[in-house]
Amino acid sequence: MKHFFNLPSEKQQNIINAALSSFGRNGYKKTSAADIAATAGISKAMVFYYFGSKKKLYLYLVEFCAEAISGGVMSRLDKGETEFFKRIRIISEIKLKVISEYPGMMSFMECMFFETDPEVESEIKKFMSVSELNFNVQPYFEGIDFSRFKEGVDPMLVTKLLLYFTTGRMNEMPKGQRVDMELIMREFDECLALFRNNLYV
Repeated sequence: MKHFFNLPSEKQQNIINAALSSFGRNGYKKTSAADIAATAGISKAMVFYYFGSKKKLYLYLVEFCAEAISGGVMSRLDKGETEFFKRIRIISEIKLKVISEYPGMMSFMECMFFETDPEVESEIKKFMSVSELNFNVQPYFEGIDFSRFKEGVDPMLVTKLLLYFTTGRMNEMPKGQRVDMELIMREFDECLALFRNNLYV
């Protein structure tokens, strides 16, 4: 993929967005290189020139989504904030900013979770077992203070519930459009307040 990585970053992002949107709309099997090329404004031949095959492009996107989100969080996260819900809020805002840069990312990840095409299914499951896309959030919680939770409350379960909220809420947004971060974060703050008021001692 060296030819792809030699492209200007703006052109790389355009092709990635086109591929994410195309796979997100139609799934792996029904998406063709011609579909991606038309959306990206390049020739079909260039898709194969940059990625080699549709499968390689798809698996690159799986890895790209995980690395874009986890890398974005780890590079911008302030671990000086140790209160659980404040840290969660920071992490979620960073993730939304990353996702908003790639309008097709949410629809792609949603389709990917349920992808059953044998050409890619096993590799997706293998990757998800160790990736950010499988809620591998432990690295984000280094130094967090869990002592304020009521006895019996599992902070990781709370984290998953909040992640399910943001994922589900973004999936309700019109496909292919920019994520309304202000709206989602306003609703997310209400969820954080509800959880904090009921789960803390």
